[in-house]
Amino acid sequence: MTPAFDLATLGVLVGAAVVTVVAVFGVTLAVARAVGQHSVVDVAWGLGFVAVAGVAFVVTGVLGVGDDVVRVTVLALVAVWGLRLAIYIGRRNRGKGEDPRYAAMLGDDHPPGAVTAYVVRRVYLPQAGVMLVVSLPVLAAMVRDATVLPLVVAGAVLWLVGFAFEAVGDAQLAAFKADPANKGTVLDSGLWRYTRHPNYFGDACVWWGVFVVSAGHPLALVGAVGPLLMTYLLVSVTGKELTERAMSGRPGYDEYVRRTSGFLPLPPGSRPARAT
Repeated sequence: MTPAFDLATLGVLVGAAVVTVVAVFGVTLAVARAVGQHSVVDVAWGLGFVAVAGVAFVVTGVLGVGDDVVRVTVLALVAVWGLRLAIYIGRRNRGKGEDPRYAAMLGDDHPPGAVTAYVVRRVYLPQAGVMLVVSLPVLAAMVRDATVLPLVVAGAVLWLVGFAFEAVGDAQLAAFKADPANKGTVLDSGLWRYTRHPNYFGDACVWWGVFVVSAGHPLALVGAVGPLLMTYLLVSVTGKELTERAMSGRPGYDEYVRRTSGFLPLPPGSRPARAT
C-alpha cells in the first residue's frame, strides 16, 4: 500500500527541486561564460524541466510515495517535451552569435565589472523562479497516490495536442525561414493560418496536460499555478506580446493579424491567407 503523503515528504521533494534548478542554472551560467553567449540558457530551459522531473521521479521512488503509472507518464511527457525543445533551439542557434535580447540587455547601464551579477539577476534568477513554479504539477503528479485513468488519458491527450502544435509549428517556421525568398514576409500557412502562435499555444497545452494528469491529489490544486503562470507569460510577457512587437512593422503583418486568431486556433477570416 502506498505510504501516506505528508508535509515532510513535500519538504524533501520541493527541496530536491530547488537544488536541481539551482544546479541547472549554475552549470548553464558556467557554460555561458565559457562560450561567451548567454543564449545557451534557452537550450537549458527544456533540459531544466527534464532534470526536475527526473530527480522528483527518483526521490519519490526512494521514499516509496506516488503511483508508478502516473510517475512514469509524467516523466515521459516532460522528458519528450523538454528534449525536443532543447534540440530544436540548439539547432536553431548553432553558428549564430548572442541572441539580440541578451545582447541588448547586456548593453544596458550596469555597474562596471558586475556583468555576471547583472545577467544572473535579470535572466537566470527569474527563469529559475518560473521553472520552479511551472514544475509544481510535475511534483504533484509524482506524489499522487492512485491512478485515475480518465485523468491520465485526458491529460496525455491534451499534452499530445499541445506537443503537436508546438513541434509542427516550430518545424513549419524553420522551413519558412530557411527559404531566402520568404525574407521579410509573414508565415500564414499551415498551423500559422489558424493561430499566429501555434508554438506558444502548444506550449500552454502541454503544461495544462501535465496538470490534468496530476489532478487527484490535493497538491494538484496548488500546481494549477504552474500552467496559469506559463500561459500568462506566453500570452502577455515573453511569448506572443514580445514576438508581435518585433513583427509589427513587417509588410503584410497587420492584415495577417486582422484575419488570424492571436492564440487559440480558429478558422481564418473571410480573406484567405497567402499560400506559401
